[in-house]
Amino acid sequence: MNRREFITLLGGAVAWPLAARAQQAGRMRRIGALMAFAADLPEAPVRVAALAQGLQELGWTVGGNVRIDYRWATSDADRSRYAAELVALAPDVILTTAGSTVGALQQASRTVPIVFVTTVDPVGGGGVASLARPGGNATGFTAFEFSMSGKWLELLKEVAPGVKRVAVIRDPAVPAGSGGFAAIQTVAPSFGVELTPVGVRDAGEIERDVAAFARAANGGLIIVGPVSSIAPHHKLIVALAARHRLPAVYGPRFYVADGGLISYGPDAIDQYRRAAGYIDRILKGEKPADLPVQAPTKYELVINLKTARALGLDVPPTLLVRADEVIESATVILWQGNR
Repeated sequence: MNRREFITLLGGAVAWPLAARAQQAGRMRRIGALMAFAADLPEAPVRVAALAQGLQELGWTVGGNVRIDYRWATSDADRSRYAAELVALAPDVILTTAGSTVGALQQASRTVPIVFVTTVDPVGGGGVASLARPGGNATGFTAFEFSMSGKWLELLKEVAPGVKRVAVIRDPAVPAGSGGFAAIQTVAPSFGVELTPVGVRDAGEIERDVAAFARAANGGLIIVGPVSSIAPHHKLIVALAARHRLPAVYGPRFYVADGGLISYGPDAIDQYRRAAGYIDRILKGEKPADLPVQAPTKYELVINLKTARALGLDVPPTLLVRADEVIESATVILWQGNR
């Protein structure tokens, strides 16, 4: 999607059948959006466009009968401030993207409806009472189960069988970090690897810990995510993996698009499209408490062959045929129907 197409979609200028426009005619509805990442995240425009497109298919034209107020939060201070700002705008519903932002919004209001995406363990984080019956003002779409963290270790050993030591970058202060690391610990003995946790308090800590870990041989790297506190450091993490020649497995796809080796996780873009459906239902009068939290329905395996060659790795054909995308130099090879 180029810049012109992106602006056109956000402006709601794409033609829409008159019947659908008439169906949603009336006052302008307002959606808040509290994003737990920076606006310059590589996938940010695509995620925003997917939401707009999903709304458009349901008769809501951005700039026509609905407006979206975006805030981009990359720190605790940002989350609290922007949550209060959005609630003060009296939106009909707020979209958000992580457990930390759900918490900030619920501190600001327990009545404004919230739809979340790519959120890990919303029950453990206190955002909802249960997946089947959220019970409050929030519902949405989970990112992954903790057990999937073991899949990342399996993929790492498949692409780099010689790995004996694995640094795990995680945020221990959030459920995804603590629960994900525990899941990797459970399966690590069966793969014969030793784990080293790496903190994410700041870029300096990540760089120091990864450099210290890389002094010994046979190392690999896993990033437990998606986690909003790690996302701002994604380019640094990819660069460190390349500098220290560490095979690495990531959750979000944008790490691989920026030069990472392998990613495996839920299709985030699909979740934004699906979130449009819940937003539509809330705008039509349904309550978040009555809309069950949904698990991902689409997962993506993406492999960067250029990075594999730079690391001296031969990606097994059995892994390649399972991939949804294979990136080779500037070319993306799409594999259809493999998953």
